[in-house]
Amino acid sequence: MNRNDDVRRSGDGRIPQRAGVGLKPEHYRTILETAPDMGFFEVHAENYMGAGGPPHRYLTEIRERYPLSLHGVGLSIGADRPLDRDHLRRLKGLIERYQPGLFSEHLAWSTHDSAYFDDLLPVPYTEESLARVVSHIDQVQETLGRQMLLENPSTYLAFAESTWSETDFIAEIARRSGCGLLLDVNNVHVASTNQQWDPVRYIDDYPLEKVQEIHLGGHTPETDEKGRPLLIDTHDRPVDVMVWDLYEYTIGHLGPVPTLIEWDAAVPAWPELRAEAERAEAIMFAIGCKEQAHALAG
Repeated sequence: MNRNDDVRRSGDGRIPQRAGVGLKPEHYRTILETAPDMGFFEVHAENYMGAGGPPHRYLTEIRERYPLSLHGVGLSIGADRPLDRDHLRRLKGLIERYQPGLFSEHLAWSTHDSAYFDDLLPVPYTEESLARVVSHIDQVQETLGRQMLLENPSTYLAFAESTWSETDFIAEIARRSGCGLLLDVNNVHVASTNQQWDPVRYIDDYPLEKVQEIHLGGHTPETDEKGRPLLIDTHDRPVDVMVWDLYEYTIGHLGPVPTLIEWDAAVPAWPELRAEAERAEAIMFAIGCKEQAHALAG
């Protein structure tokens, strides 16, 4: 795998087929002072929608040295209401300012009437929801003038009214809207455990040809009222060994793809976060070497 030449595109900018990490204020100075060999950084759009201040000063300096991916958490793509035009306007300004290589959002909703919820809430997989999500993505992509990636959710239960499987629902969204996909492998493991799905089957059924980025993160193991395993998507610890195994399986089918380590709470010291990214990159590199060896042998 050629780390410098092998890239994927989504709008302006370039994101290499390497590993990256979520950029946290705790690590601003370390990154600028040590210039680590990192594929890219990703930030939550809503954390940088202010006009200025230290966050923008640091992000500007880091953006000058590294590729940047932008990840939204507040568009409420799945909400049964119009998109917030002011939020979309601020998002457009942020993208024009930093020219990220990738922009992504969640298949979820977090607004209702005038209320805003801190959680990313699931949508039922119905024709009505499908049409609404596609319409919202069309509006986002037209406003931003670029493709959006849609992330699969971490779920804990299924809606009785759902008429689509999750993988088919996401595939149809991508087909109708032309959006790309962000595959969160930890979310696949969390949802599969909670809903007793087969995670390998999920990956096999997923439209991998649309995937332009992968997320990996930690989760918290709990049990439900019946003593069954219940996983909570917390992003506050290292990637679980079973998620690493599923990631390796995914990369084996998909090939190397930009991979982000998400760690949003109880953020560790820089060396631990960097080590997680290095592990993801080692898996991609090993798969890439195998692919090259098979090609030469053929």
